[in-house]
Amino acid sequence: MGFSIIIVTWNGLHHLKTFLPDVVKTNYSDYEIIIADNNSTDGTKEWLRANYPDVIIAEFDDNYGYTGGNNRAVPFATKDTLIFLNNDVKTSPDWLHGLATVFDEYEDVAAAQPKILSFNDPEYFEYAGAAGGYLDKLAYPYCRGRILDTVEMDEGQYDDQTEIVWASGAALAIRKDVFIEAGGFDEDFQFHMEEIDLCWRILNKGYKIMYTPKSRVYHLGGGSLPMGSSRKVYFNFRNSLYILFKNLPKNELWWKFLFRIKLDIVAALRSLLTGKLNETAAIVKAHWHFWRNFGMIRKKRAEMTFNRSNDVLTDRLIIVDYFLKGIKKYSDLT
Repeated sequence: MGFSIIIVTWNGLHHLKTFLPDVVKTNYSDYEIIIADNNSTDGTKEWLRANYPDVIIAEFDDNYGYTGGNNRAVPFATKDTLIFLNNDVKTSPDWLHGLATVFDEYEDVAAAQPKILSFNDPEYFEYAGAAGGYLDKLAYPYCRGRILDTVEMDEGQYDDQTEIVWASGAALAIRKDVFIEAGGFDEDFQFHMEEIDLCWRILNKGYKIMYTPKSRVYHLGGGSLPMGSSRKVYFNFRNSLYILFKNLPKNELWWKFLFRIKLDIVAALRSLLTGKLNETAAIVKAHWHFWRNFGMIRKKRAEMTFNRSNDVLTDRLIIVDYFLKGIKKYSDLT
């Protein structure tokens, strides 16, 4: 099995200098590295040509973000499996072997993710993916190793290979033919939660997604969307609405969608009352932009002709578990 490792960057030379050397040292017989450059002006392309001439550079004429950059890099890939790797992820020499084993052993597994640990605090999982993601009854995402803002220490509690609902875009491995069949990343997402949307579509097509602890990477995180920033809040709320309206089954669509809107209103009022005016404005802006583009999202839903599964969402209400029951660890969920 061969891997095409795609790394999107835009003026991220400082990250490439730190993390690319380890990716290049990968101990695996069949892989290539593709740098998807979103029109960087910081000397990225010149540095790559001088220091890593074997790395493929996919040059673009504009900044197409994470989604657009990755989509446009896929035609450069010559291997049968893609890995979308953030430019701030540290890899170990043997990190591809565990992922290759998953795809070799399970023909119905379309995507997989490694164990994702924190680069700054390697004893802990990293927020964006941890040990694999799930969606609760209202499509709130959570992970094995991270519920809302609480991240667990890695004590081997999630060292079992298991099926998951979504794999993190920080290190997402996917069969190239399935990625193309599913339509790739939805570029209207730009950043944040686009991998959840993609994974939901993959599951609806009958494929499986797997987490493997036999591969591990270390993610710095917060480069494009720093934690707590109003920009992250905006994409979080807007893209959640996109995901719900596109992917919920017809019999669950409107009541869950409207209930999530009510919860967003509560969140906006809470931000307002606690003096977080930028956060309040970001939530309002997210809803404004969703409804302004409602026709486009409705058209996308109509174009998705495959059946939408009722099995993607769990029976949990993660905000109830977290805030009312005090459950902070995935292992404490029953």
